[in-house]
Amino acid sequence: MEQRSATGGAADAGEPAGATGRLSTQQVAELLGVKVATVYAYASRGLLSSERVPGGKGSTFDAREVDALAAGQRRRLPRSPGSEPAVSPGSAPGLPPIEPVTVRTALTLIEDGRLYYRGVDAVRLAEHCGFEAVVGWLWGVGADAAPGAPAGAGAAGGCGEDAVVLRAPGELVATLRRAGQLLPAAARLPDRLRVSAAVAATVDPLRFDLREENVRAVGAGLIAALVEALPSAAGAASGAGVGVGAGAGLASRAGAVPEADEFPAGASLAARLWTRLSPTAPTPGAVECLDRALVLLADHELAVSTVAARVAASARAHPYAVVSAGLGASDGPLHGAASALAYRMLGEVLAAGDAVPVVSEYLRTGVAIPGAGHRLYPAGDPRARALLEAMRQLPDAEGVLAAIEAVVRAIAGPRARAGDAANVDLALAAFAHLGGMAAEAGEVIFSVARTAGWLAHAMEEYREAPLRMRARGVYVGPAVGGSG
Repeated sequence: MEQRSATGGAADAGEPAGATGRLSTQQVAELLGVKVATVYAYASRGLLSSERVPGGKGSTFDAREVDALAAGQRRRLPRSPGSEPAVSPGSAPGLPPIEPVTVRTALTLIEDGRLYYRGVDAVRLAEHCGFEAVVGWLWGVGADAAPGAPAGAGAAGGCGEDAVVLRAPGELVATLRRAGQLLPAAARLPDRLRVSAAVAATVDPLRFDLREENVRAVGAGLIAALVEALPSAAGAASGAGVGVGAGAGLASRAGAVPEADEFPAGASLAARLWTRLSPTAPTPGAVECLDRALVLLADHELAVSTVAARVAASARAHPYAVVSAGLGASDGPLHGAASALAYRMLGEVLAAGDAVPVVSEYLRTGVAIPGAGHRLYPAGDPRARALLEAMRQLPDAEGVLAAIEAVVRAIAGPRARAGDAANVDLALAAFAHLGGMAAEAGEVIFSVARTAGWLAHAMEEYREAPLRMRARGVYVGPAVGGSG
């Protein structure tokens, strides 16, 4: 039987599409030999473009695109006249076309200057729920509960019974600590996280079990182990106060042999992490503030590290490898390590007692001012606003917060407010200074928190077709030589 093209001609190889026309959804389904639902799936994935029927229900489709799809060709992405195609138009015979990937996620939404985790404002979650409860929310624990918020949100002491217990097997923590002792004394804490993720994989022979219940169990143990395997901050140089010598004890702390400590039963992850970042006991409210930071940083839609994690999951890499991919992508000054740059700038302001000369030097040298603004939040980063507001309740926070305000005024004018111009990297830097932590503390907080998000995205990606995150390059190198 002769197959007809969408434009009315015979679908012979190489025949161009005919005159432009529109087809109904049912017509497209019949021409392609698929169900109507599949046609809509093609549209959602960018293979076909649809237009709503004026004044009625349903959609119409470009007949030429249907022709191209029927011939096994993928739709070319829009491009300016004279430019090269953005992607290759086909794929190997017998394989589905390599498609532009649209990542559909039920995890995180950034809209109208606000951040949502599974439909709930992340700032609200940070105010009412601990990190463990929010991990459960992102991981779909108790997903059959009433939608809108984690069960029990806002209740004193937690967010209901769907919180994930973040505990690591003692043998795993001991193994990771022994591995850590082999590293150079000056090894950075973020480097130790990467080593721990890799070593943890080697002692789990069932790491390729990608069932969600196993990924959750692995993730809960890994997040806790990453924290507990870090060296204790106790013994760092004394006098590491706000903005003064906070990083002075970095080498001695990073190289210290961790104590064989046992955390109190029920100690939150934030309480355990504090002991790894600060050599001093937490002031009232400090651990709660750290817990809030963990919640606010748990996920951020498709940030570059999350894309890396999903690419690894698309190849069916195990959860440890997914986390390693995320940690690798975050190890740069434009992502996870951005707070360290803000920390150093803020330290200069605190030492000088004036933000203007510090900001002026950044402007003079053409160096981007760290911690200022976020392209996804033109009216201000809600995570920074929430974290800075929480810090106002901490003892002795006035000096650091005043320095933040001074930086923002120097950048954006005398009427600017910190909550409108500072991003979460600058807020993390302020928290690290206030807690007597080293410059790398913000990166550690980011990485520990975002591990929960990476694993949530991995669980989503494991449900998708494998290897779908395959991009195509546009070759711009030397022309291929002729046979002569």
